[in-house]
Amino acid sequence: MVVGVLNLKIPQIPLFSPFPLRKLSRTPLVSIKASLEPSNSQTSTKEEENPASVSSSSSTATTFAPPPNFKAPEPKRFAVRPDKTLEIAGAALALFFRFGTGVFVSGYSASIVSENEIPPGQYSLELGGSKLKETSKIGPRPEKPIEIYEFEGCPFCRKVREIVAVLDIDVLFYPCPKNGPNFRPKVAEMGGKQQFPYMVDPNTGVAMYESDEIIKYLVEKYGDGSVPFMLSLGLLTTLTEGFAMIGRMGRGNSYTPSKMPPKPLEIWSYEGSPFCKIVREVLVELELPHIQRSCARGSSKRQILYERVGHFQVPYLEDPNTGVQMFESAEIVEYLKATYAQ
Repeated sequence: MVVGVLNLKIPQIPLFSPFPLRKLSRTPLVSIKASLEPSNSQTSTKEEENPASVSSSSSTATTFAPPPNFKAPEPKRFAVRPDKTLEIAGAALALFFRFGTGVFVSGYSASIVSENEIPPGQYSLELGGSKLKETSKIGPRPEKPIEIYEFEGCPFCRKVREIVAVLDIDVLFYPCPKNGPNFRPKVAEMGGKQQFPYMVDPNTGVAMYESDEIIKYLVEKYGDGSVPFMLSLGLLTTLTEGFAMIGRMGRGNSYTPSKMPPKPLEIWSYEGSPFCKIVREVLVELELPHIQRSCARGSSKRQILYERVGHFQVPYLEDPNTGVQMFESAEIVEYLKATYAQ
C-alpha cells in the first residue's frame, strides 16, 4: 500500500544552436582501453569484454600493490570522519548553488511506499518504517565508454560532469590538471589546442571542445534531446558552476607527481555527491585515468552495486592494479596518495 507520494521532475528546455562536430583523428601519447563492463564478471550489464590497459613510460617499470598493512575500511553510512568535516561541508556548497543538478538521473521520480512493497534484495532508501521507490528514464546506452578530458576545478568541465550524471552514462575520464605531463599534451595533439573539456565518442568518431556543444551532443545522442534547465541558462549556468567550487577552490587543479597505473581505476560516483568530489579531486591531481560508473539517484546501477557487495554507498573504488575494493572517501583519498603519489 502506498502511504505517501513524492514526485520530483527535473524541468528541461532545449537551448543552443547547431554545433560543429569533429571526426576523431589522433595518435595518442598514452593509450588506454576500457570496457563498460564492471570488473566483477557476475554483473548483468556486460556490454563488451575489452581489457583495460595503459601504455606509458611511467607505468611499464612499476609494480603496484596496496600500502603495507592495508585493510579496506567498513562502510559507515552518512558518517563523516571528524578531520574531513570542513572538506565535506565545502564540497556540499555546490548543492546549494546548483540546486541539486547532477544528483538525479533524467526523468527521476520517487514515491514513498510501505516496507513490504520492496522485495528483499532490492535497493531502496529506508525512511523510518517506509521505503523510497525511485525510477528514472534514460536514453540509448553507448556501447563504448565516452572519453572526456577535463579537470575538477574547471566550471565548464563541471557542466559536462553534471550532464553525465543526469544521463547516467559511464565515462572514461582522462584527468588534465595544470602541468600534467600526459593528457594535456594529448588533447593538444588530437584537437589542436589545450582547452577543456574535450570529449571523444569512440562509438561515433565524434570529438569536440566547448561544454555547451558537448552537452547538446550527449543529450541528443544518449538522452531525450532536451537540455536540463540548470544547464541551459548560458552565462548564469557558468557563473553558478564557478560559485559551486568556492568551498573547494584550488583543489583538483594542479598536478601532483605520480606513477601511471597500467589500467584505469574504477569509481562508482556521481557529480552531486560531496563525498565523491573529494576523491575525484585527488584522482585528477594524480592524473589517474578512471572509469566513472555513474549512479546518481534513480540510476539502475545502484541495484548492481547493491547486489555485488550487499550495500550501496558512494564513492566506491575498484582498483584493478592492486585488487583493492573499498568504500569511505577519506580512506580512499589516503589509499590513492599512498599507492600512486611519488
